[in-house]
Amino acid sequence: MSERAYDRDRLRQFLSGEAAGEGLSRRVVLRLMGAAAGLAAAGTAAGAGAAAAAGRPGIVKPLPAELFTVRDTNAETNWAALRGTGYYTPVDRFFVRNHTSTPVLDPARWRLTVWGGGLRGRAVEFSYEDLRSLPAVTLSECLECAGNGRSYFAAQQGDAVTGTPWTMGAVGAARWRGARLSDVLRAAGLSRRAVDVMPRGLDPVYTAHGTDYGHVRRPMPVAKALDDVLLAYEMNGRPLLPDHGCPARLVVPSWVGIASVKWVGDIEVSDRPLFSPWNTVFYRLFGSAYPPGGSPPLTRRPVRSAFELAPGAVFAAGRGHRLTGRSWSGGGSIRRVEVSTDDGATWREARLHDAPRPGGWVRWSASWHPHEPGPARLLARATDTAGTTQPFRAVPNEQGFFFDAVVRHPVLVV
Repeated sequence: MSERAYDRDRLRQFLSGEAAGEGLSRRVVLRLMGAAAGLAAAGTAAGAGAAAAAGRPGIVKPLPAELFTVRDTNAETNWAALRGTGYYTPVDRFFVRNHTSTPVLDPARWRLTVWGGGLRGRAVEFSYEDLRSLPAVTLSECLECAGNGRSYFAAQQGDAVTGTPWTMGAVGAARWRGARLSDVLRAAGLSRRAVDVMPRGLDPVYTAHGTDYGHVRRPMPVAKALDDVLLAYEMNGRPLLPDHGCPARLVVPSWVGIASVKWVGDIEVSDRPLFSPWNTVFYRLFGSAYPPGGSPPLTRRPVRSAFELAPGAVFAAGRGHRLTGRSWSGGGSIRRVEVSTDDGATWREARLHDAPRPGGWVRWSASWHPHEPGPARLLARATDTAGTTQPFRAVPNEQGFFFDAVVRHPVLVV
């Protein structure tokens, strides 16, 4: 059933009295559906118009070739562009993951509706100013697409997978500021009956292979929502830009990027488990190594590392060079990073330049003095505080999620 059909069915049930316990008045339901549809349509037109004028697929901000590789509706950060930029990824080179296109929404007209059977009363609406009036907190956190590194399943392992062929640039670290999701939910009248929370984005509906999957929405347990989740309205000290979720987005620490829904327009709070295509059809692991119904929905990000180098970077033989990169994990802080300059024959520890922190990354460096000209492959592997070390081979899955193996980075010595 498509999301629109589901909404129509929910509305029919309520108006007929079959869903009277849901805590939604007719007026609120109609306003919610109408407002969401209107805002999404307006945002789609504005976002698509801006992108079309710039000749880009649904992304508003500039995408210079030295900073990004455009992949369909997405923009991958080029790792060489991060060298020397500091701990936080500058917004002008932060990756963009869109299922469709970026909506351009007016914060003054934006409304967030919190609704469902997991509330004590009826739906509650928040304006942008209402959100900003709640206690503000700042969170340093990496965001990463679960498909980051997907292309290496084929390139390094010969595994056939589907999806956007990211290399390793679908990740970035930022300083997020906003209201705790827990404060928003409690202000809306969160009930002890609440089980799941599902934010929904105002970007255009996602359609693939003739199936309308509706607006992007991803449930999470209420325990996670009350723990550390942020409803952010600023990024690196400035209001969110359209491509990164303006007016407001979720930031879900340590979890895969799909949980950090952008352009949030409503949040359903339910007294029973919630489901969407983004925790059933997508963002699970399917394949011979997994149960027939797939793995549980993906949550914590794996351990990964990347060099701040372009593929095929050139180094002079007989000279010393400083290699730099970053490592991160959703399972704990980074404890150790090792680098190999001889295709994995020997390893030595890199120097860490940041205090390890959960949900963040560490910058590191290692010296290299190549002697002989010719092709070479550089490797980096990280170990987190949970004791997880990057393997040499990632377990394949049909949709190409969670490539966590050591990446063999090709360079040339001349």
